[in-house]
Amino acid sequence: MQTTHPNSQNVPSPLVIATRESQLALWQAEHIRDRLKALYPEVDVQLLGMTTLGDQILDSPLSKVGGKGLFVKELEQAMLAGRAHLAVHSLKDVPMDLPEGFILAAVTEREDPRDAFVSNSHARLEDLPEGARVGTSSLRRQAQLRAHYPHLEVDTLRGNVNTRLRKLDEGQYDAILLAAAGLKRLGFGDRIKSVLSPEASLPAVGQGALGIEAPSALGDVIAALAPLADPDTSACVRAERAMSRALQGGCQAPIGGYAIVRDGALYLRGFVSDLEGIRFYRAEATGEMADPEALGHKVADALIAQGADRLLAELMGRLSP
Repeated sequence: MQTTHPNSQNVPSPLVIATRESQLALWQAEHIRDRLKALYPEVDVQLLGMTTLGDQILDSPLSKVGGKGLFVKELEQAMLAGRAHLAVHSLKDVPMDLPEGFILAAVTEREDPRDAFVSNSHARLEDLPEGARVGTSSLRRQAQLRAHYPHLEVDTLRGNVNTRLRKLDEGQYDAILLAAAGLKRLGFGDRIKSVLSPEASLPAVGQGALGIEAPSALGDVIAALAPLADPDTSACVRAERAMSRALQGGCQAPIGGYAIVRDGALYLRGFVSDLEGIRFYRAEATGEMADPEALGHKVADALIAQGADRLLAELMGRLSP
C-alpha cells in the first residue's frame, strides 16, 4: 500500500482522507486532496465520507449534547481502524485536547476569521430594529449579541450552511450570523451583507483555519502534510488553543480567542462571559512568535484573575452561582 513520491518520501497510496459529508466539510477535504495531489502527483488521494453524531443531532444545541467533539469522533475511529490516514476539520470544531495517539499535523493558511452578518432586509447588525430575531448556533456569538444588542431576540440556529440560509429565506429569522470563511468557501460570499469586526464579535478559537489531524504513529503521513502548514496561522491558533485549553471551558461556555501577527510578534485577545453577556471578562497580551503557548497562558491567567474560572465552573455545573 506504499509508493515513493517524486521527492523520495514514502507516502501511502491510496492516501485516504476521512471527512464529514456536509457540503462545507467536503469542500475542505477536497481542497486538501487537491493540494496533496499537486504535491504528490503519483499518490492516489481518496475521500472517505462519513456522517458523524454531530451531523445527526440537529434539534439541540451542541453544548447540551456533547460539544464539538461530536464532529470528529467517528473520523478518529476510522483512522484508528486503518480505514483513513488523516482527517480535515474546521479547526474551531476540534477539541482543545486530542485523544492519545493523534496530533494536529498541519494548520493551513487562514481564511477570513470574522463573523458574517446575513440578512434579506438589513445591511448591518446595528440596523436591526428592537425585537428582531437573530439566529446563530454559537454560544460565543449569542453572548456577544446579548452584550452589545440587548434589544434583539437571539435564538439558536442549527443545521448546515444551506439549511441556515433556507431558514433565513423562509422568514424564520430577520438575520443570521455565520462564519465568513464557510460562506466564502461555499461560494455564498454574496450573501454576506457585512462582516463584524473582532471588536464587535471576537472570533472563535481557530475560526477560519483548517486543521489536519493524523495518527501520531503515521510518520510518513505527517511528513507529507508538513508543506501544507502555514507558519503564521499555526502560531496564532496555537496561542488561541492554549488559552482555551487553560480555561477548560469546553462548548458549554461563551469563549472567544483571536490572535494576529503584528510587528513580528503575536497579539492575542480573549474573552469569557456568561450566556446572557452580562458578566463579561476581556484580556489581551503580546508575546513571542516562538512561544505561542506562553501567550495563550498569559491571556488565560489574566481572564482567570478577573473571575473567569469561577464563571466557567458555574457554567460547567461545577459550582453554584
